[in-house]
Amino acid sequence: MFSVVIPGRPCLTDIVAVDSQPNGQATKFAFTIPLSPSFTEIVVFLLPGTVLPPNTGAAIYIQLPDPNTGNPTDFRFIGALANEKPSGIFKVQAPSQSNNGLGRTEAEQEDEMLDEGSAGSANGIATLGISIEPVQNIAPQLSALEAESAYTEPSISTALVQQTPEQRQQKQITTKMLAQRIIGSAFNFLASFAESDPSNKGHEVVPLKSFRDWWTKFERRIDMDPSFLERADPNAT
Repeated sequence: MFSVVIPGRPCLTDIVAVDSQPNGQATKFAFTIPLSPSFTEIVVFLLPGTVLPPNTGAAIYIQLPDPNTGNPTDFRFIGALANEKPSGIFKVQAPSQSNNGLGRTEAEQEDEMLDEGSAGSANGIATLGISIEPVQNIAPQLSALEAESAYTEPSISTALVQQTPEQRQQKQITTKMLAQRIIGSAFNFLASFAESDPSNKGHEVVPLKSFRDWWTKFERRIDMDPSFLERADPNAT
């Protein structure tokens, strides 16, 4: 149903159903992600053909190890997907020993990622949890997340270069556009391999091998032409 991409790593498809139901559809899933090499963003998307039940969304949670003990911390909500928003880029910051990753500017977080022995570069395992939940349960969490993000934005006194609202909006649009083009590339490639599911009438399935073939070609294209996704026509030569 879902897949995960971390910049610089192979696409993750080894999803585990946490609440497997013998006579029903699982609603909770998990990915296990090594923290090394370090990363600050995760792309999560619905695989082609996946449709969430009506009035539900896919809440995305992350569980990181405690920097002091190494034990897993509580799951933290980082965003959500829906049928209307089948993909998203989510920021992830491993907690530091001093402040657990709260209230720091983006510049401070990036500096810490470059420091040897920082929490962001430590060895360990993170768990990405995906839970299919009613939209009325997800909406308050999204509001709280937006408020937290506003709190951790760089202030006027600490920002070296202050971005205008138009610049911030343009950055958001660009990120969204890149995500849409990645998903569009996968969908266009995989659509030709879709087959009817004999056990689920009206649904189509795509062989996992086809997805891996797409990822191999996509990586090769990125290596040959890193900027092709940024052009107005990503298929242009």
